[in-house]
Amino acid sequence: QVQLVESGGGLVQAGGSLRLSCAASGTIYTLNAMAWYRQAPGKQRELVASINSGGTTNYADSVKGRFTISRGNLKVTGYLQMNGLKPEDTAVYYCNAGGYSRGNDYYAGDYWGQGTQVTVSS
Repeated sequence: QVQLVESGGGLVQAGGSLRLSCAASGTIYTLNAMAWYRQAPGKQRELVASINSGGTTNYADSVKGRFTISRGNLKVTGYLQMNGLKPEDTAVYYCNAGGYSRGNDYYAGDYWGQGTQVTVSS
């Protein structure tokens, strides 16, 4: 059984930064293709950033230039560095693994974390 655990969320003022982490545990599992999603109240879950097995990254237009997705050297931890945060970035952030990328598209896998709340005040 694979488990993903996110951490690093919190309350930050507009313009501030947060770094989210996603740790994989359980059956030996490495984060090849993975992604971060977010869901704001009353809205659908949306893809924020993805990284494929080769390290190619893709971002939603709303976060390009502000967010950076990465993985640790052992590929058991994923990260989302968020700079220049805006109130509209407020959401619960989820990491996803077990999926795959095709071109600029990411197809979600079966493994989700429990989510971490990010709140950006104006």
